[in-house]
Amino acid sequence: MKKFLTIFTWLLLGLSLFVAAQEVKVLSEEIDFRGDINQSQRKTIILHNETDQSQTYFLKNLRGNIGSSQNVKICIGDNCFDSKRDLAKIKINLAPGEIMTDMYLEFEMGIMETRGSFDLFFVNEKNIREAFVVEAKYDVKGPTLAEEGFTHDAISITDVYPNPSQRIAQIDYEIKDQDVKARIAINSFIGNPIQSYTLDPERNTLLINVSDFNPGVYFYTLFVDNKNVVTKKLVVKK
Repeated sequence: MKKFLTIFTWLLLGLSLFVAAQEVKVLSEEIDFRGDINQSQRKTIILHNETDQSQTYFLKNLRGNIGSSQNVKICIGDNCFDSKRDLAKIKINLAPGEIMTDMYLEFEMGIMETRGSFDLFFVNEKNIREAFVVEAKYDVKGPTLAEEGFTHDAISITDVYPNPSQRIAQIDYEIKDQDVKARIAINSFIGNPIQSYTLDPERNTLLINVSDFNPGVYFYTLFVDNKNVVTKKLVVKK
């Protein structure tokens, strides 16, 4: 009996150590690349250091099925690294409590229709038992599919994704006329204003935190120079 209690105590300690190891949380939802052959897409990864200490993580490996004509790059700010050749160079430094939003995955779709998934396994530089995983999947179609999104003389913009969304919704855009003022306004299903975001011409991604939104249907509208250009639907779920 004494031996059993000793083993049970060690199991509890081991479990508590494992739970405590979850110090960095991935806030972005599963990364989903969908597009045509030969396309390249970039998705944002959002990380949160939930501790009161600085943390450094490195990419230990990329797991999954990546085709020979496909490629995954990891970009931190303006620096991009090949996930295969530059494995040892990919490090993430997080200040205490920091929410990191300038990390991206850039995925080259390849030359054939296919689908699959992969994940990035990051471990703590000081303790490899502390780890987090970024999950991603892809679906590559032939070039006959129509492109999603909307194109205007002054701006090109994608549909919001993921949709439905639980935490972070993303819209990618490109402002072609630097003199215009573009913004996204979000309204409730009955038309009440919820939030408004000015689109920065120096950036190409708008991140919308919907975690505080009530579940339901919303509408987001693109305004260019205060003119209503297009309105689409956003679904928020819990």
